[in-house]
Amino acid sequence: MAEAATGFLEQLKSCIVWSWTYLWTVWFFIVLFLVYILRVPLKINDNLSTVSMFLNTLTPKFYVALTGTSSLISGLILIFEWWYFRKYGTSFIEQVSVSHLRPLLGGVDNNSSNNSNSSNGDSDSNRQSVSECKVWRNPLNLFRGAEYNRYTWVTGREPLTYYDMNLSAQDHQTFFTCDSDHLRPADAIMQKAWRERNPQARISAAHEALEINECATAYILLAEEEATTIAEAEKLFKQALKAGDGCYRRSQQLQHHGSQYEAQHRRDTNVLVYIKRRLAMCARRLGRTREAVKMMRDLMKEFPLLSMFNIHENLLEALLELQAYADVQAVLAKYDDISLPKSATICYTAALLKARAVSDKFSPEAASRRGLSTAEMNAVEAIHRAVEFNPHVPKYLLEMKSLILPPEHILKRGDSEAIAYAFFHLAHWKRVEGALNLLHSFRMIPYPLEKGHLFYPYPICTETADRELLPSFHEVSVYPKKELPFFILFTAGLCSFTAMLALLTHQFPELMGVFAKAFLSTLFAPLNFVMEKVESVLPSSLWHQLTRI
Repeated sequence: MAEAATGFLEQLKSCIVWSWTYLWTVWFFIVLFLVYILRVPLKINDNLSTVSMFLNTLTPKFYVALTGTSSLISGLILIFEWWYFRKYGTSFIEQVSVSHLRPLLGGVDNNSSNNSNSSNGDSDSNRQSVSECKVWRNPLNLFRGAEYNRYTWVTGREPLTYYDMNLSAQDHQTFFTCDSDHLRPADAIMQKAWRERNPQARISAAHEALEINECATAYILLAEEEATTIAEAEKLFKQALKAGDGCYRRSQQLQHHGSQYEAQHRRDTNVLVYIKRRLAMCARRLGRTREAVKMMRDLMKEFPLLSMFNIHENLLEALLELQAYADVQAVLAKYDDISLPKSATICYTAALLKARAVSDKFSPEAASRRGLSTAEMNAVEAIHRAVEFNPHVPKYLLEMKSLILPPEHILKRGDSEAIAYAFFHLAHWKRVEGALNLLHSFRMIPYPLEKGHLFYPYPICTETADRELLPSFHEVSVYPKKELPFFILFTAGLCSFTAMLALLTHQFPELMGVFAKAFLSTLFAPLNFVMEKVESVLPSSLWHQLTRI
């Protein structure tokens, strides 16, 4: 809250600086205009009488021209501010006032404070931004041939971006290749196939590798990209499992003979884990959920250290489909730890279990009258934690925003992760009675300026990364939303006000003339009072000499 209050005060100070600067600039030019027009000596009494006489002789056309000119200038400023804000995401006047005018008024220059701590602060912020904007492999990614390509055939739109597919190609080269592949002809062909951009060239290379030898990675490529149904993909993955298991056992016996054999065994381990995981996902897609759960549990027991595949997120989704909530809680107890990285699946699944205990009887009106019980407080805190981690998810769970196919990579806390989570878990939230109503009644989304209660403040780099991961036909969800700066609203109000004055002056010239004279006389009243006091205190001869100067 302290940081939010500080941000509000800084914004208020910028607004005051800009407002006073604008008003005094306008007043300065008006005074120069009057002095230029009148061309009278700067004698106070004569000057005030001359100004009064000049104002009495002004026609309504002058006021129309004056207010119209002010309206035009304000409109031009408004158009420029809006263009600058749309292009750079910030206000030009605010940037100038904060950077140049605030130091003159005794404010603290942010750049100097940042430079004084550049050795520590910059390195920490860089490390934080890198960790916040790291792109992760989607553990629930779909099959290209059986699901992504079918979407393209039906709609004619590409669900995957080039950036997303390029990241997948890099992952495949990392997981499925090693330095000794050139010693085996089939693996050498597949090493080139993973680098191919053309899907047909990759598929042809996989068939060529299979003509030489039973190559597990070739079967993987065909199952992912050539198979048009999940059943076909499962059949190819079973053939890949047979070939990959044999390679794994052979390399396991030779892994201690040198670094080359160790790297080959690491590659064979990645291949085997990938195949078994995709087989479990095939079983889940085909409705054999219990079989899929068993395969995932066995895989996690056999390879407990390979957490990079995030198999526990696949297990959580399958257990929710079986409505085995006790088993879901057991998995969360192991992986929802403060020392482990969080995800939308972990946070929102924990919130779903807490909401399930109270959602069927929860009523916002009743809770406001009697207060929240302990279980309801736990549910609200769990939802607050989940929304704080990823504020995009509720839009998709509440069906306020349309879903698309999830990408192959996600950005944690970003819109891509929200899509990937809601695509598979929306049905689980609908199955729990009242859970979506409880989520809908929740309005305590943290303000962007506040520090998170449980996580770091929401990163500002998610929008750019999500636009690279998500297709162009999807409207990327942005949090926090860019609000119009005060200066655009101020200039728009000023433009409208002056335009209204010009219209009223044109329609009611006499009445507006009386109003203008009354306003100016009131404005000059303090100055007249001060000058009368000065004349009564100072000797008349001294005052005469000063007026002559």
